[in-house]
Amino acid sequence: MNNDIPIPDQAPGALHPRETPQLFGQAEAEQAFLDAYTSDRLHHGWLLTGPRGVGKATLAWRIARFLLATPPVEEDGLFGAPPPLETLEVPSDHPVVHRILAGAEPGMAAIKRSVNDQGRLRNEIVVDDIRKLGKFFGLSSADGGRRVVIVDSADEMNISAANALLKMLEEPPARTTLLLISHQPSRLLPTIRSRCRTLRLSPLNAEDMNAALTQTGVELTGNPDHLAALASGSVGDAVRLINLSGLEIYAELIAILGTLPRLDRQRALALAEAAAQRGAAERFELLLTLIDIALSRLAVTGATGAPPSPEAAPNEGDILSRLSRSPEQARLWAETAAQITARARHGQAVNLDPAALVLDTVFKIQETAGQNR
Repeated sequence: MNNDIPIPDQAPGALHPRETPQLFGQAEAEQAFLDAYTSDRLHHGWLLTGPRGVGKATLAWRIARFLLATPPVEEDGLFGAPPPLETLEVPSDHPVVHRILAGAEPGMAAIKRSVNDQGRLRNEIVVDDIRKLGKFFGLSSADGGRRVVIVDSADEMNISAANALLKMLEEPPARTTLLLISHQPSRLLPTIRSRCRTLRLSPLNAEDMNAALTQTGVELTGNPDHLAALASGSVGDAVRLINLSGLEIYAELIAILGTLPRLDRQRALALAEAAAQRGAAERFELLLTLIDIALSRLAVTGATGAPPSPEAAPNEGDILSRLSRSPEQARLWAETAAQITARARHGQAVNLDPAALVLDTVFKIQETAGQNR
């Protein structure tokens, strides 16, 4: 694949899930799968759900290694007795692990968005991607071993691809396990959801987040509690925040909110100009996301009477509490968030200057702060 084409099932700056040795913070989901396996209730279809970046794909590849490396109980297997069944862990020197890392495991298939005839990554998984599984099932059926299919993500299937996969879930090939990764299961066909057993993964806490980031090789220089709060327990979002200086941007955004309702225009202008610099498109997108997070946290503060915990920036709690003191003010902030999101997306669609768009957003926030006095 062209190096300029993004890898659809790998977060930028992070290890590919098949290369990730450990999974943090998802012991409950792991145990649920292991319990099903050991009690001979292994379903043929599994739906791994939860927020983006919390380890769904890592768990899917972990399950795949386990299933392909663990011989059935009644067999000794080529590599001796099966490992203890208290864990999904497979030794790193196991041949299955090596073959999966090399993309050479005959019992393993991974479905993701493919490249079209023009050499561009498709926006969705198409029916031809699913139909390739027919050849995979035909080639690997003779050895009688297990087969595992990972679809990452199932949300990205178009309707034809979804219907093709549904037929496989309705009449699954023998000894085959399908692992569907879904960030938004409501987007899937109800018939697909009904034919899968669901494993729900939860956001990571600060300790697990730090451990997962250490594994990826990404160095955290800021406050781990601030990162966990902003990333909502998603390692993928945390990597993005670190790589794009998201903690610093959010801290400056909160500091600007702290000057409301008068507004420090010089700081607001500096924030807008930084978003408009050449090559800052990703940082501009992140800024819009962080503004949405700040407004959401303002609404939560007014609705609940207390700022979210932990803080996501220095002095955030005091600033949010001053700007949003009641359910009525919370409603105004929620309405402002919806208006700003619509205006921002429209501005992007018509190629409005990023600096002007940021300033327009900040002035709208100032207007709401004035109404909340």
